[in-house]
Amino acid sequence: MGIKAALPKYEIYFYKMVLCLALFWATSWIFEVSSSNANRKTFKPSVKSGWYYFGRKMDTADFEWVMWFSTFRAHILFALSGHVLFAKICSMLAPQYRSLVYMAYGLLAVLTSMGWTYVTLILSHCILLYSISLVKIRWLCFSTGLCTLATFKCEPFISWQAGLVEGDFELRHILFYGGCAFTIMRCMSFALENCERKDGNYNILELLTYNFYLPFFYFGPIMTFDKFYVQVNKSDLNRKEWEMWNIRVQGLIHLGAIIVVDILFHFMYILTIPTDMRLLKHLSDWALVGLAYFNLVYDWVKAAVMFGVINTVARLDHLDPPKPPKCITMLYVFAETHFDRGINDWLCKYVYDYLGGKHDNVVEELVATACTFGITILWLGPCQVVLLWAFFNCFGLNFELWAAKFFSMEPFASFEMAMSEAMSRRVRAIFNTFNFWSIVLYNIPALNSLDFANLVAKRLLFKGFPITTIIVMFVTYCLIQVIKEQERRQALIDDPDPLPPAAPPNAAASPTNTAATPAAAQPVADPNKEKAE
Repeated sequence: MGIKAALPKYEIYFYKMVLCLALFWATSWIFEVSSSNANRKTFKPSVKSGWYYFGRKMDTADFEWVMWFSTFRAHILFALSGHVLFAKICSMLAPQYRSLVYMAYGLLAVLTSMGWTYVTLILSHCILLYSISLVKIRWLCFSTGLCTLATFKCEPFISWQAGLVEGDFELRHILFYGGCAFTIMRCMSFALENCERKDGNYNILELLTYNFYLPFFYFGPIMTFDKFYVQVNKSDLNRKEWEMWNIRVQGLIHLGAIIVVDILFHFMYILTIPTDMRLLKHLSDWALVGLAYFNLVYDWVKAAVMFGVINTVARLDHLDPPKPPKCITMLYVFAETHFDRGINDWLCKYVYDYLGGKHDNVVEELVATACTFGITILWLGPCQVVLLWAFFNCFGLNFELWAAKFFSMEPFASFEMAMSEAMSRRVRAIFNTFNFWSIVLYNIPALNSLDFANLVAKRLLFKGFPITTIIVMFVTYCLIQVIKEQERRQALIDDPDPLPPAAPPNAAASPTNTAATPAAAQPVADPNKEKAE
């Protein structure tokens, strides 16, 4: 089946109507639960006073969101504004030295916020991995980087290194782990790119410029060194047409998303409710399913907004940072599931694609995914939840390849060839429906808790069977078809169908071709209608 397979318009409209009604119904359940339990005793630690003109309390369970857009908003804005100001002045006066200005400002900001002992610790890791990169042995660089990363995930190394950091402010631990972990990943990227360089080596100043670029230093995203090096050293700083307009629009979109999320946190306590198992057991099936779905959507929105704010600053510096992650609502295959596109690009470049090749061999794919998720476990920190998350997602990614191989065999391939494209799309959407909920259930433990994931799975598949199961799967099927329609429209824009060749000029004058000319010209006259239908 091609991606451009179309369905009748009335069918797509029906799917959209069902989807909107289901979304409204689930939202009403969550709103009712939030309103009736706002003063619940178990909610007190995380449901606190919000905007007084709403007259409602606010869900503050996500420390990361509160830190970024409430508690330490002024500090983050001050640091990023200073970076933008100095970068702009340098770009106007001495653009050839702008990379050095990025490094100097980032180094000064890290020194001011974390102290000289922390900077010394970071520099020691940079020097170590730079020294190893000079040997130009890929496996040695990789193993050294992973061992260095492991020192921040196991005792007694982590306590000893954390004890070097000065100060007792609230953000100290977050900035410590974020800066150190991202530093190791950036240094590994530098070392691996240096191994690939044929003539000479990159110098350590280029590594420090890459590592101490302030917008990426503490919270990411990660740009691989090869991309950063090319972009930060380009001499042509002229912007494309409408580029600044697009940057402003993206900034306004992120601001609007922050306001919308803050408003929703006053009406739906989607992060606090899953922490109360006694309350969850009394909720309806629709409320539970809606909570699971909204939790994943919120995590995507958080990642998109946080990385979007940083990416806006990077684009002002004439960089092309990693794009925000793909919305969970648009995902129905494991191959596209990620919440940090920077880490995803890093893993794909240096591990997954390097070991997996074309990703059509079962054994190679299994080795590639196992190694990829092994490094991801080390990055996130080994624990029960992370191990379960990695196992299920690794299984899902391989199972997709196994299923594709199996259904490409006879007689299944002949069955699909005998179907129309529209029917093939419907059949595939049925299988994608189960895949979608596998993605949701496999990722809930990492975002909430294993108990919440177990409760949702039992209610959806066992206790709610068959009514809840069939209804939820049908609504999800409608969602998959809406996603496929969006992908079809985008494919027509990116790769429009070729138009039939025009009739020769002398063909119209020929008596024998007079009747055939209008029929041949008809598809040319209205190609858009043919595509849409």
